[in-house]
Parts: sequence; structure tokens; C-alpha cells
Amino acid sequence: MSQINILWVDDEIESLKSQIIFLENKGYQVSALTNGYDALEFLKENIVDVVLLDESMPGITGLETLAKIKEMDIQVPVVMITKNEAENVMDEAIGSQITDYLIKPVNPNQVLLSLKKIIDNKRLVAEKTTNAYQQEFRSLFMALNSNPDYKEWMEIYKKLVYWEMEMGKADSPEMMEVFNTQKAEANSEFAKFISRNYTSWMSPKQLEQPVMSHTLFKEKVFPALDPNVPNFFILIDNLRYDQWKTIQPIFAESFRVVEEDTFFSILPTSTQYSRNAIFAGMLPVEIEAKFPEEWKNDDEEGGKNLYEEKFFAAQIARLKKDLKFSYTKVLNHNDGQHLVNNIHNMLNYQLNIIVYNFVDMLSHARTEMEVLKELAGDEMSYRSITASWFEHSPLHQALKKLADRKINLIVATDHGSVRVKTPVKVIGDKQTTTNLRYKHGRNLNYDPKEVLAVRDPKEAGLPKPNVNSSYIFAREDGYLCYPNNYNYFVNYYRNTFQHGGISLEEMIVPVARMVSK
Repeated sequence: MSQINILWVDDEIESLKSQIIFLENKGYQVSALTNGYDALEFLKENIVDVVLLDESMPGITGLETLAKIKEMDIQVPVVMITKNEAENVMDEAIGSQITDYLIKPVNPNQVLLSLKKIIDNKRLVAEKTTNAYQQEFRSLFMALNSNPDYKEWMEIYKKLVYWEMEMGKADSPEMMEVFNTQKAEANSEFAKFISRNYTSWMSPKQLEQPVMSHTLFKEKVFPALDPNVPNFFILIDNLRYDQWKTIQPIFAESFRVVEEDTFFSILPTSTQYSRNAIFAGMLPVEIEAKFPEEWKNDDEEGGKNLYEEKFFAAQIARLKKDLKFSYTKVLNHNDGQHLVNNIHNMLNYQLNIIVYNFVDMLSHARTEMEVLKELAGDEMSYRSITASWFEHSPLHQALKKLADRKINLIVATDHGSVRVKTPVKVIGDKQTTTNLRYKHGRNLNYDPKEVLAVRDPKEAGLPKPNVNSSYIFAREDGYLCYPNNYNYFVNYYRNTFQHGGISLEEMIVPVARMVSK
């Protein structure tokens, strides 16, 4: 352990000599002072790891000294030591952001325990997390190699997200490297699993298939609606499961999570396909047949998600559901403020659909803007920026306005995204689509080992824009680049978050139901 510096401030410091010697024998460097004024001067000139601060001192009290320390913007942990057990003193100390407090008389082991808790906490958490993951590593390895079905894949991914987030707290680069290797192996096996099973899920005769985009409302949302209270279905575009786990505690301040699950996004895992499928309750090939004017293929002019409300109205009519619903799409900050101002009016509807488009904009902006590449450089910072957005978003403000009302809330997404690292060379004609994680066209040239190819789009529930059209999907962390300007595009897009292809992060996505507390 490197030298830990303690500042102990107490007007009766002489009586604490034996305690100070005890700490010094344990390897701590202790500076002792008798009043708050000297302590403040000392802190201006010296770096310390913890301040032990007597609450009751003549001249300037411990609480006043604490306030001055905070004014100096010193992030040093402060342990308040007090004879006074009065509740208002404790409340004031805790409100002033003390790290811990001890009641006099204190014995040396109490002080030592408090110091260990503060100073060694991160190291102890890291050690415990690392040891626990090492034990879990083997069971995850065995699960990956036991031919998991789609339910087991959802559980594997949830465990991987749990450990990824725990590793982030532990700050152990070596173990994170081990974890990333295991996650990459999981994505490799998952891509093989999807290649073997995806087209069979598209058959209505298939008995065993996961809940997917086009069956989300039928299987997960409609059965969860409460006929006695207003229901809100919020779709946050492009929200990965790990991002959901990051914002879940913010939801939990106002709502109680009663069910949390995952479902599979259809391919391509992009807004145009998966979100239209959610609201229509149909596969894209069926939407195109039923709504030929509204459905737009990638190579056609016009917005690709302009008719979600119409598709949803057709879905409830087809399922013979008598539902009075509202539909709100938030594409920018003004839309968000309008949502905040109008949220109470939505209580008059049985079902309120809110599509919120921030996370998708974040992933696209991150590709284009250097500052966001710095802010969201990896999974951990991408989660952090998502949490920061949600906490300060109009969506959170709007939901807080409903926190005291009895409502039923379902949060879901349309697809996730994956950080791409491995370029895959593809050759196509002018009609080939531009998405980096999937392409369709007539004359695609590619290495079949690097992509999932679907020669007959209808087998994957997809429209066939041209007679000879086929689709290819990038797998794992691959991204599809053309030979012209190849090196430029490879470097430009490496480490950006993309969607449309096959990965755990893009395909296994959250759906959660909450009720008012």
C-alpha cells in the first residue's frame, strides 16, 4: 500500500496520541492539528487522503470547518467525530456530505475500520469482483459451448452485461481484457446460432420462437395493459440492454419495476425495419404487401418511419382491440418540452405511445463529431452519457410529473447497437445500400465466412426490392466497407456504434414494465 496521509483535527489531540501511534504502526502517515483554522491552512498546502474532524471545537466548529473544506472544492473524504448524538447535528453533517461519522469515545479499531472502508473500498470491490468473475468465467464458458437455445442466449447476455458493468466499477484492465475476450467469443457463437435458426423463426408454423419485434405488442405489451389506469408505452430508440440497466435506477426513483425481460429485434436491426415491425405487428415483407404506398425500401425516396401511428391503428383493428390511444414522437428538444407540457392530457387515454429518439441520435452524432468520440469512447462511457442524458431529459421530467398518479408504464426499444472494429470488404453496384451493418442489392460480392447472406429475402421476412436482390448482414463487430476509399472509411468508422447486423448488443433488447410506487 502506498503511503496514506491522514489529517486528524481535534482540540484534545494530546489525549489521542496512543490512537495516532496505532495508525502509524498500521502504515498511515498522521498529521495532527488542534483547530479548524490550522486545518484549513494545512489543506491549502498539503494533499491528504482522509480528514478525521472533531465536531465540537472552540473557535470554529467541526461543521463550520467542514463547510469551509467543501467551499475550497477539496474532494477529500471527511469523517466527523462527535460526542453529540443529537439528530439535527447528524443530519447537518450528513447533508454536508461527510463520508462517515464516529461517536466519541472512539477506539482505534473503529477508526481503522472507517479508514479501510474509505481508502480500501475500491481495491476490495475490485478484488471481490475479479474473484467472483473468475468463478463465473467457467460456467459462462460451458454455457456458450452447450448449444444454447434462444432463452439461454438471453440469460447469457444478461450475465455478460452484469459482469461488464461490475468490471467497470472494479477498474481492473487485466480482467476487463479477459472479459472482452469471452464476450467476443459469445458474439461469435451467437452469430452462428442466428445463422442456423433465424429463417426458421420467420415461419408461422414454427412452434418454438422468441418474442420478436413483430410480436412484441401481441406477446408482451397488450397482455400487460391495465384496464383500470392509463398505460404508457415508451420506446427509446436504439437502447441497448446495458444502457437500460444504467438508467433503470433513475426510473426506480419514481416507479417500481414489476417485470424486466428481453426480446429479439428482427434483422436488419435498424429503425426502419424493426420499429415499423413493432407498430405494425408484422414482418417487413407483410407490411410492404399490406401498405405498398407507405412502406419505403432503403433505395426509395422519403422518410422510412412516417406511418407508425397508422400501422399501429391497423394492428389493433386486426386484433380486434378497442383501444383509445395517443401517439407522440419526440425528435428534438422542442418536441421534448411539448411532451413535458402535455403529459397530463395523456391521462385521458387508455394507451399512450411515446417514441423518443435521443439514443439513436447520440450514436449517429458520435460517428460524425470528434467531441462525442471522446465523450463516448467505449461501452462504459457510452452508458454513462446515456444515463446523464436521461437524468436531465424532458422524458424524465415528464415522467416525474406522473409519479404521483397511478399509471402502468412499459419501456422498450427497437434495436441496440454494437461498437464496430473489424472491417469487411464488400463490392456492390450503385443500387447497393449504404448501411455499414447490412446491405442489399443485386450484385453483391463478399466473403461468405464474414457475413450472413440471405439470398431469398422472403425467407427472412424481408421485402425484395429487385428480382435478384439479396441481403448480407455483418456479424460480431464487423462493418461493411467498399474497396474505393477503403482505408479512409475503415479508419473513419472504426470504434463507432452501428446497428443493422447480428450481435448480442443489437438483437437482444430490453422490455420492462413498471407501476407507480
